[in-house]
Amino acid sequence: MSSPTSNSQTAADEKPRLSEHEKKANHIASEQKRRQAIREGFDRLTELVPGLEGQGRSESVVLKKTVEFMREQLAERRRLVGRVEALGGQVAEDERR
Repeated sequence: MSSPTSNSQTAADEKPRLSEHEKKANHIASEQKRRQAIREGFDRLTELVPGLEGQGRSESVVLKKTVEFMREQLAERRRLVGRVEALGGQVAEDERR
């Protein structure tokens, strides 16, 4: 004979199984949430990357322009680090990257 606590623990440990319909609905909701997060990320990039404001959103164009912008920013950073050092300043190694 089992004790009342072990019966209640077993009942609490067992989760009701989802029906196939519920599994499918959860999957669809999860996929919609994932796609919405991607859309929001692309929208945010169009706000941050110059030249993308107010354009229709082609994801390939957004990615291409974002990469170009980041390369320009990295080149500018290298230029500024070089200028600081040329003027006698020091830039910590972890801030050079």
